[in-house]
Amino acid sequence: MISLFSNSQIRNADKYAIDELNIPGIVLMENASNSIYGLIKKHFTNLNINETIGIICGKGNNGGDGFAVARKFANDGFNVIVFTLAADKELKGDALQNYSILNNLKSKLNNIEIIQINNIKDLNKTKKCDYLIDAILGTGSVGKLKPPYDKIVEALNKVNAKKISIDVPTGLNSDTGFGEIVFNAELTVTLADYKKGLFVNHGKLYSGKIEKGSIGIGSEYFAKLEVKDYLIEPEDALHGIPKTKINAHKYSAGKVLVIAGSKQMPGAAFLSANSAVQAGAGAVYLFLPEIVEMQNAGVFSSPIIKKYPDSDLGFLSEQNIHNFEDEIKWADSILIGPGLGRNSLTITAIEKILKHNNENFIIDADAIYAISKIGIDNVKLKNRILTPHLKEFSYLIGKEIEEIAKDLLKYGKEFATKNETYLVLKGAPTIIFNPNGEAFINSAGNQGMAKFGVGDVLAGLISGFVAKTENKENAIISSVYIHSLSADLLLKKQTEFGISAEKIINNIPTTIKFLENSINV
Repeated sequence: MISLFSNSQIRNADKYAIDELNIPGIVLMENASNSIYGLIKKHFTNLNINETIGIICGKGNNGGDGFAVARKFANDGFNVIVFTLAADKELKGDALQNYSILNNLKSKLNNIEIIQINNIKDLNKTKKCDYLIDAILGTGSVGKLKPPYDKIVEALNKVNAKKISIDVPTGLNSDTGFGEIVFNAELTVTLADYKKGLFVNHGKLYSGKIEKGSIGIGSEYFAKLEVKDYLIEPEDALHGIPKTKINAHKYSAGKVLVIAGSKQMPGAAFLSANSAVQAGAGAVYLFLPEIVEMQNAGVFSSPIIKKYPDSDLGFLSEQNIHNFEDEIKWADSILIGPGLGRNSLTITAIEKILKHNNENFIIDADAIYAISKIGIDNVKLKNRILTPHLKEFSYLIGKEIEEIAKDLLKYGKEFATKNETYLVLKGAPTIIFNPNGEAFINSAGNQGMAKFGVGDVLAGLISGFVAKTENKENAIISSVYIHSLSADLLLKKQTEFGISAEKIINNIPTTIKFLENSINV
């Protein structure tokens, strides 16, 4: 796991360096600029001396980092244009000192230009830049950008240049990952350590490739901090893959019950059940309305189909529960919800099914909608797994998507801890919340996954892994990562347009093998 830190923890790192390590602020800034410069050159391997580097500097320390980085480029012979938002008298401390050094250097070299930004027209020369470096606010972005920053960022985003942010893209809240107007970076060099907001919500969208830059204090400070947010690594996914004993038989290798599908939406059931099979579950039972099974029996890989009489309703109702009472007690995991529909009779049936004592319920899709109608307080959620997308989550907690998006981590943690449950909030990226208030952010996946059925595949994969192990949390983490990695591996062979739920399922065994080989197991 990669530990992710809050804005306040990162800010305190500077204080620790200055007060306890006796490192002057100007040295920290120089260390940062050296690191930023090196990482930019590492990322953009075709960077050449004939190209023009534009650096937009704010009034604070982020701007000071920008002035120092400008000096590095200028000393190496690049053409540098610095756009500063601060008049000389507005700068202070280390930022002022680095600006003064740059200004003095300007009189010695002919490849440095400094432009004071008084209005948007002063940004015209950004169009001549091959690279634009955002050193405007950094972690100073908290709320909505105020004038003139909002208009400046909008103008910069329209410039056809490769874009880099120092520390945090301007306009992005480094704690929540939310921002209404955000500098759109291809590369973000974040300083001291990783900030959690870079990896969620708009942070995922606007930060580009994220590299960790150094301020020269080592890892001791961060090793002592309390961490509640993590980025999932491939090793974590591999560690959580359930192992099948050499003497296992089909009923000891994970028993999965899938309660899904309806006449109107049969596809979700097929995808979920087939995914559980590819997850290695020894026995997968799928219960369907009789009419659905009769029409679609040929689309399954190898789950056992159990049909129940539906009186031509084509959906689950309370009268059907007795058909799989024994299997609910038998199963190591139970997936309920995909494609069940939202009929009131189905909602009543779901309410009664969820009263059973089995803790290994994976509650997805229409079952989540049912809970929103039944009321969270009327359903047993402890130690169970819910897998909503953002809209379904909004049903559960009674808040609009726009409000939740302002702080996904806060709302996810509140829900999981209050209900002592595991919340798998599907999205880009998918985030796992456990009952202890921790968040695990998926680092795999691509835009080709934004298609019908892909969430059903994840629910089936989770149910298969959970059925095979007692470590529920590790199984969830592995499922989420492998699900996305499967899509990433498909992207190596085809465009995002060709990725489908079925292809992700079929690629799961190959993905697991790829993961094992990559980590040299």
